[in-house]
Amino acid sequence: MTDGSDPADPAADRRDRVALAAVVAAVLLAQTLVYPGVDILAAAFGGTGVGAPTLFLAVEFAAFVVFAGPWGTLSDRIGERRRLVALAAAGGAVGYLALAVAVDTSLPFAGVLLLRALQGGATVGALSLAISALADRSGGNGRNMGVAGIAIGVGTAVGAPLGGQLFEVGTVVPLYGAAVLLAVAAVGALAVPDSPPSTAGGAGDGRSHGGLAALLAGLRDRRDLTVPYAFAFVDRLTAGFFALVGTLYFREAFGLGPGATGLLLAAFFAPFALLQYPFGLLSDRVGRVAPVAAGSAVYGLAVIGVGLAPTVPLVAVGMVAVGVLGALMAPATLALVVDLAADTDRGAAVAGFNAAGSLGFLAGSLVGGAVAAEAGFLAAFVVAGGSEFLLALAALPALLRLGRRSGRTAVFGGD
Repeated sequence: MTDGSDPADPAADRRDRVALAAVVAAVLLAQTLVYPGVDILAAAFGGTGVGAPTLFLAVEFAAFVVFAGPWGTLSDRIGERRRLVALAAAGGAVGYLALAVAVDTSLPFAGVLLLRALQGGATVGALSLAISALADRSGGNGRNMGVAGIAIGVGTAVGAPLGGQLFEVGTVVPLYGAAVLLAVAAVGALAVPDSPPSTAGGAGDGRSHGGLAALLAGLRDRRDLTVPYAFAFVDRLTAGFFALVGTLYFREAFGLGPGATGLLLAAFFAPFALLQYPFGLLSDRVGRVAPVAAGSAVYGLAVIGVGLAPTVPLVAVGMVAVGVLGALMAPATLALVVDLAADTDRGAAVAGFNAAGSLGFLAGSLVGGAVAAEAGFLAAFVVAGGSEFLLALAALPALLRLGRRSGRTAVFGGD
């Protein structure tokens, strides 16, 4: 299909990148508004104990895992991103609005979790396909995924402190804010012309997979994707850990309210956002191996350091270090996925990356919460950070093997 844009026009290319990045940022901003006060929100829905906020976060990411594949496969098959992004974002907006309204009803907590799952299933389509649309652009995978990383980082960096302040205004205010943001993202997505691979409708081998089946089929056909998918899993495990266990730890250990907790989370997300683009460009120049392997190993140690920090200022310093290291490895890992994927399967490959990451977030919430409840917060920090460190060591041979390959993977050099 023709998208009506001129790929040779640098100004149009930059404009499309900025517009797509704005959509990604809006989706992540909407998603992270609820994190600083997730325990308060879960209680307002009738949930009790640590299990309620854990389930509220986990259900959304379980839906991410289930629905990321179908969105990506559908997009590859019909050769379109724009209208699907708009449709998914609009569905997410309706989901957040329904959750906000449900607070004042007698809907049981199980019903709230069902609404949360439907909202998550729509939201992941907007996020995953907007990133796929960025990957469709010319200019280098590291550059494009650096732009995606900035958008992800900006959305989460602003979402944490802003969400904390919105919770100070009212318990459901962040939900209304998320609905508005996704509605804006839906409108904005329609302004960006599509530029998917020209073989629309083929989607690789022509099979139609969905959910986990799409992820597993992709791994069977492109086994090298196992490496970046594994890093996506463990990276997002630490993100899920901070979203739940980190929030509860900061609140309990230091007596912080939602506003201050949001600012502390922003100490991670701000450098994570600002440094993704330059580090993405760096991965185009030096390759993917060093940023992914070294960044992940030191990142894991930095996560443990946050759990050992005795004061709020030292915790903030540790969170900044985690943010810098996360920015180093995140765009390189996602760019490696795009390097390895066939052009006609790009949407499904990025969806698989998001599905693996969502599984990690789910594990971070559930496992982190369970370890914290049974063995304390420090043990939970050690498990989260140690998982990242050990994966970096275990995956190094596979990364080096990819680096020795020639051709389009470009693991050690420019695209």
